Amino acid sequence: MYRYDEFDHAFVSARVAQFRDQVERRLSGALAEDAFKPLRLMNGVYLQLHAYMLRVAIPYGTLSSRQMRMLAHIARKYDRGYGHFTTRQNIQYNWPRLSDTPAILDELASVEMHALQTSGNCIRNVTADHFAGAAADEVADPRPYAEILRQWSSVHPEFSFLPRKFKIAVTGAERDRAAIQVHDIGLHLKKNAAGELGFAVYVGGGQGRTPLVAKKIRDFLPEEDLLSYTTAIMRVYNLHGRRDNKYKARIKILVHETGIEELTRQVEAEFVHLKDTELKLPDADVQAIAAYFAPPALTERPEGWASLAAWKKADPEFARWVQQNVNPHKHPDYGSVTISLKPIGGIPGDATDVQMEAVADIAEEFAFDEIRVSHEQNLVLPHVALADLEAVYRALVAQGLATANAGLITDIIACPGLDYCALANARSITVAQDISNRFGSAERQAEIGELKIKISGCINACGHHHVGHIGLLGVEKKGAELYQITLGGSADENTSIGEIIGRGFEPEKVTDAVETIVDTYLGLRLSKDETFLDAYRRVGPQPFKTALYGNAQAAA
Repeated sequence: MYRYDEFDHAFVSARVAQFRDQVERRLSGALAEDAFKPLRLMNGVYLQLHAYMLRVAIPYGTLSSRQMRMLAHIARKYDRGYGHFTTRQNIQYNWPRLSDTPAILDELASVEMHALQTSGNCIRNVTADHFAGAAADEVADPRPYAEILRQWSSVHPEFSFLPRKFKIAVTGAERDRAAIQVHDIGLHLKKNAAGELGFAVYVGGGQGRTPLVAKKIRDFLPEEDLLSYTTAIMRVYNLHGRRDNKYKARIKILVHETGIEELTRQVEAEFVHLKDTELKLPDADVQAIAAYFAPPALTERPEGWASLAAWKKADPEFARWVQQNVNPHKHPDYGSVTISLKPIGGIPGDATDVQMEAVADIAEEFAFDEIRVSHEQNLVLPHVALADLEAVYRALVAQGLATANAGLITDIIACPGLDYCALANARSITVAQDISNRFGSAERQAEIGELKIKISGCINACGHHHVGHIGLLGVEKKGAELYQITLGGSADENTSIGEIIGRGFEPEKVTDAVETIVDTYLGLRLSKDETFLDAYRRVGPQPFKTALYGNAQAAA
């Protein structure tokens, strides 16, 4: 993975020193909160309902064991013994003291981490496929390009004060595991007929108040033009994006109001002026950065196949975990392990300091010292020999991290909601826990199959509810919490925005409503191989409306 050079070290150290001075002036009263707010946001510090929150960047979700141990240390020393992994592949600490934040940033810098651009109207953390560099269906590792974009965008003088926050995602596989079509810019790494690397470019996706699927504006952008074309998009957005109305400030609104043809024309016109400038990527520079992401030396481990078969036969729970949480790897003797941060009845995305240290130890011993954070709020060990899966599983069981539910109904994405967030209208965590407990039986989850539930506590959609197979949005109505349900959303290569199914449900009724939806699906699917999403797309919303509201209300 990428290592800081001298410039990186000096730059991050200078920013920490600058922020330490700003915090001291705020605490002394020399700096008012209104003046301090944009400064703290530039350094990832929010003011939540009960305390400050620090969001730490994990670029493209890649961590070393040393870095994970530092995250555990910060949770233990400066917070309440846990951290919350987010849909942006970052980690949040919900209880740091403002006076401690410069010291936290200083400690993060010692392991080449920071909190820059995790907030504010700038280009946020660039995310990527959590199986990057390992997935069997991968064309090329997208992380070198995510790193190039990170270096280019960090405190970019032209793009540090955009009309609104800006999010980029990159994938390099046939299956989209980075949700690129619900990002401001989505990049799909691919090869053309000549075998050259390049990108399909999507623009204008996003969730929130106005959910929209991105439009493809380039089917193949040559690798060398990545920065010049991205700059062209950013310049068109920076020039024309709304600054008078934050609800209409995202590039998705510009795409919608301008029209994709006209926006593409403007981007291409700007690109003409930029394509042969210093923004053109030299092949030597691309290769130098790609070298940081060279895969580990994977030795042949064919003995793993026989051992794995024996272990699976001896232990049904281990077999279930392998089936659900181990993904195929490029090398046949290896797999990629998803570490579920969704224990039955637990808080999605949370990990304790002890668990983080345990993951660091496991990664160091069995996974080439590499850890990933997925946008689905889980952790991943990308390179694990099949021969080591049983030992990894036993170590995870000891820490309560071996829940075999990746991609199943209890693998729920949820934002912190009203328990923490000042913007939320309703709780997300308690609803996720209730649903998880209701469907916690391993047998029941297996019967249901793949089903992604995503929960947001407000319209900002940090829980990605718009692209959940079942999406839950917490709203406030007459002073009470209510949950609106959407069905049929998806964030893969066939992205779709979920349809609102009808009136909302009270907190005590929402889990019953989900169960009704699930039971309706089980009753109408053609076979066990037909997933919830496939069945919904086949039959549409009407059977679910009727089951939830009755014939009269469903027809209304």
